[in-house]
Amino acid sequence: MIEGERLPLVVLASGRGSNLQAIIDAAADGRLAARIAAVVSDRADALALQRAREAGIFAQALLPRDFPDPAAYDAALAASVGSHRPGLVVLAGFMRIIGGGFVRRFTGRMLNIHPSLLPKYPGLDTHRRVLEAGERETGASVHFVTEAVDAGPLIARARLPVRPGDTAQTLAARVLEFEHLIYPQVIDWFATGRLRMRDGRAWLDGRALDKPIAIRLKHTSQVAAS
Repeated sequence: MIEGERLPLVVLASGRGSNLQAIIDAAADGRLAARIAAVVSDRADALALQRAREAGIFAQALLPRDFPDPAAYDAALAASVGSHRPGLVVLAGFMRIIGGGFVRRFTGRMLNIHPSLLPKYPGLDTHRRVLEAGERETGASVHFVTEAVDAGPLIARARLPVRPGDTAQTLAARVLEFEHLIYPQVIDWFATGRLRMRDGRAWLDGRALDKPIAIRLKHTSQVAAS
């Protein structure tokens, strides 16, 4: 990448695309040393595709039903993503398990955000499980993607308390606000060369992370790491 250029991203999203919108906004505001080259979804009706088009970003629906098996779909997805020459692949609510071939192609260049304090509660129905377990806090985690679902090297987490009377819906809404703040921050660390994955670990500023960076909110639109 030529010095001064913004890192090209490809974002994979299946739903409303609120994390995508947070990334779009961060790039537009100059808070992100990256640009979104394309958005790809496994659903034709994903609102994320509409958000991308409204922002002038290439948007593509690549539907699993159009392929004979998951391996063929993954190969087509890898070809589509690769055609945009991404410096980083960003999963933003992509609700499909990606095959090993795809992951290996982009290893060290793919991030995901998950609505729990990983390694607790990987997978689906996170907020219901948090409430049923009686947890007093929850949060969001950003990690590098590996072949094991939600188990790649952790980079950063943000914590928030579980309130009395919380439902899965109210908890999800509050966690999502945190996601919108911390995901662009971590993407910017990668885009500026501060963050890398090496030897199966996350490295920030030349130091291997023994534990994820704790990101705390300073204001509603700012974050700080500690």
